[in-house]
Amino acid sequence: MKQKIITNVFNSWEETIIWSCLQGIMGDVYTNDAEDAAMAILGDLAFCAGNPSEELVRFKPEKCKQDFIIMVPQNEEWGKLIEKCYGDKAKKVTRYAIKKEPDAFDKEKLEQVVLNIPDGYELKLIEEPEYRMCQRNDWSGDLVSQYKDYETYKKLGLGVAVIKDGELVAGASSYSTYDKGIEIQIDTREDHRRKGFAYACGAKLILECQKRDLYPSWDAQNKSSVALAEKLGYHFSHEYVAYEVTGY
Repeated sequence: MKQKIITNVFNSWEETIIWSCLQGIMGDVYTNDAEDAAMAILGDLAFCAGNPSEELVRFKPEKCKQDFIIMVPQNEEWGKLIEKCYGDKAKKVTRYAIKKEPDAFDKEKLEQVVLNIPDGYELKLIEEPEYRMCQRNDWSGDLVSQYKDYETYKKLGLGVAVIKDGELVAGASSYSTYDKGIEIQIDTREDHRRKGFAYACGAKLILECQKRDLYPSWDAQNKSSVALAEKLGYHFSHEYVAYEVTGY
């Protein structure tokens, strides 16, 4: 019965992080005692749905070791409750949903983007050496952080890395995995930004997803991310509110 309630409260939410949790692939879903609300948590993201519940908003699972989380309310009532519970610790932000359109991509254009990577740089699929590189750097940790070890990443994840002189300088990878695709995470080392590497590795990852019949889902934290998504062939859907909670 609980699973039916959970599925119902998230029913209309097109969010792959939620799907990962509901499918039992990654993340977890928690309910309140009344079982009329649920919260899906995966990594730094928590999605709150159903009847607004202070019990859930204040709940922190034992496995969540971080003191930061991004809470996404299903509606304004949830938002007000997050503000009430966390006060100044909750920073209200705007995020940008991107349409999920499997046929939106121009394969030939993306292939050309990949071919235009500058000399001296190499685009590689993330295998164990690249996975370890991602782990070693603060800027690149989220490319693989939701997969507990390389074997898990090899089984569930997918990513590409930009390598120069044996060092990782950019990457595009699965932040999370659901049954029909991945949620994309892209990061570039600060001294290599604005050189087109996010564009190149994003293009390569989309092409690799297409080979495997996976959908490369994209959610944008800011307008720069929206612009990159649109350059790759995605289309903007809508703005939504989230809360960046510190001291979680």
